[in-house]
Amino acid sequence: MSADPPVDDRPPLRADARRNRDQIIGAAKAIFAAHDPETVPMEEVARRARVGVGTLYRRFPDRTALVRAVVLDNFARALAEADAAGAEEPTAWDALVRLLRTSAELDLSVRLAVLSPRTWAALRADPDALELRDRVLAAIDALVLAAQAEGVLRADVGAGDVIRLFSLLLRRPLCEDVEPAPFACERTLAVALDGLRARGGGLPGESLTTADVLPR
Repeated sequence: MSADPPVDDRPPLRADARRNRDQIIGAAKAIFAAHDPETVPMEEVARRARVGVGTLYRRFPDRTALVRAVVLDNFARALAEADAAGAEEPTAWDALVRLLRTSAELDLSVRLAVLSPRTWAALRADPDALELRDRVLAAIDALVLAAQAEGVLRADVGAGDVIRLFSLLLRRPLCEDVEPAPFACERTLAVALDGLRARGGGLPGESLTTADVLPR
């Protein structure tokens, strides 16, 4: 599965323009990881990117254009990380754990797609964003099914359950390695992953699919 972003048929940017664009997207991703994209001042993005506000608006004429660029870039990178994990880890379970533990791209993708409904609502009609999101979900779904076939992941969960669990872990600022709870995020994720392992006991209701959690 290729992780290439949708083809952009616009003329290529000059090196300085490309550098400015990459800096803006990088700054926006860092800020969006901690704050609602709808409330972040565009001036703050420009300041973090070390470009003028005029430069930002030349590249991205409004907030929706900036969010779209961040979404497309982030989903493409999350897909690449999912593909790399699946190819490089010895088991599908190891690949899934690696993706959930280490992927900042997946982290932000979940935040934008699940935890920022207004942001996602603005992009639901965007075919490129939908295509990349669906490819990310399909990659996660494939890892979940393969891990179940290995007998490591419990059979009564679906990819939607995994995504939902991951999104719940992102709702609170648990990941600051400071007192009084050092390593809180790592411990919480370890507990969640342990609960996904195959063992006795059942769960109420039906397993969740990705469509249950992230409908179009």
